Amino acid sequence: MVEDESVLERGARGIDDVVRWGNRDDDVADVRYGRSDLPLVVLIHGGFWRPAYDRVHVRATTEALASEGFTVAAPEYRRILGDPDATTDDVAAALAALPGLLDGRHDGRVVVFGHSAGGHLALWAASAAPAPGLVLTVSLGGVADLRLAEAQHLGDGATTAFLGGPAEARPDLDPVRLAPPATPVALVHGADDAIVPSSQARAYADVVPHARLTVVAGTGHFAVIDPLTDAWAAVVGAVRSAP
Repeated sequence: MVEDESVLERGARGIDDVVRWGNRDDDVADVRYGRSDLPLVVLIHGGFWRPAYDRVHVRATTEALASEGFTVAAPEYRRILGDPDATTDDVAAALAALPGLLDGRHDGRVVVFGHSAGGHLALWAASAAPAPGLVLTVSLGGVADLRLAEAQHLGDGATTAFLGGPAEARPDLDPVRLAPPATPVALVHGADDAIVPSSQARAYADVVPHARLTVVAGTGHFAVIDPLTDAWAAVVGAVRSAP
């Protein structure tokens, strides 16, 4: 299947705000405001943990989520190959800060979404650094098993480059090898994903019994963040299922 990446460069209306929680350049999140009686959605962007991809690439996605009524924050994080702790430290700090920074703009519930490598970070955080008020984590085409990703040579060796060594040396960063999250998890994955195969989601569902897996037929890697595709209904349905 030829992957359609057009959503990454698609135009979107301007964001409503940028919020900051630290002094680094990456300690910021783009924000779109929605209704105060719905959960806050935090969307962690992907890009195989590489510096070439940033939060700007999910602006069409955050615009679509905001049009559904949700306040949406897309945090940035450091992407330094070989220094995965910088990345996870930033994600943990963002998730700790954003619910309070956006107090009054949501109902206290927090849904954390992540796409691709962002799916890895969302699943990691659900177990290791859950956001205050977290009620649901959603992985969209996420990397859920780092050892398997290494064996599959995903992203031309992206896992090894991110970790700076073998995946077996960092079980603390591998979602399938962490204690299962205390809150629900939804996995939405394209059946025809040629970048992160659905075996990644299945590996996680196999070890986390309360994880809900939806494999969308005829769907690739970027379709799950593209509001113009048939897969988008599954994404919106996932966030609306938040308890």
